[in-house]
Amino acid sequence: MSFAHHTGWRYRALRGARWPVLLACAVLAACSSQPPVPDWQMNAHAATQKALNAYLTGQARVEAQEWERARQALASTGRADLLARAELLRCAAQSASLSLAGACAGFEALRADAAAPELAYADFLQSQRLTAAQVAVLPPLQRAVAQRLAGTASGGDAAAMLATVDDPLSRLVGAAALFRAGQAGPAVVAVAVDTASAQGWRRPLIAWLTVQADQAQAAGDVDTAARARRRLAVVAS
Repeated sequence: MSFAHHTGWRYRALRGARWPVLLACAVLAACSSQPPVPDWQMNAHAATQKALNAYLTGQARVEAQEWERARQALASTGRADLLARAELLRCAAQSASLSLAGACAGFEALRADAAAPELAYADFLQSQRLTAAQVAVLPPLQRAVAQRLAGTASGGDAAAMLATVDDPLSRLVGAAALFRAGQAGPAVVAVAVDTASAQGWRRPLIAWLTVQADQAQAAGDVDTAARARRRLAVVAS
């Protein structure tokens, strides 16, 4: 599973589109009908995946090293728009872990060179109400959540909507957007907890278990609160 997949963007070659699909880099390089994939793409792919996994599993030192490698690989192209996308991936992981406070600083420094899809996604990560035009250029996996935040989608069950999202990081990003907008009830939080737990992603799991415990305590659900705190103790150990 590519951690970049949740954005819905494809890393494609410099000849035309965005970036080539991260997991397809080696395949493309092996196809005689395709030109070899440049080293910078494969290096950026590997470093970005490792950095995101390290962040989600709470390995700060590895995360910092791999992000630096990813930045160096992307900077070799002289394209600030590629660096902007990488920063959005990093902020998406922070958002999924409820750790994104304020604007996505790394992206904001590169905003002038970002395209419309990246600008819309950055606003989405802040749970801003997007215009129809912005929603249209969002990654497909996030459009339903964005429409809900904008009030242009039918009410429905937010937790059921999230459960239909196949990519776990996308699911957590959507849950985080709902949470920041005050639309994440216990069922949404439970989906987020289960998602982080299934992936073994320590950082978002701690964040969502804390929310679950606090929500349950406030609602007088002592059993659920106690269960969440017991799970927190296990993760922390």
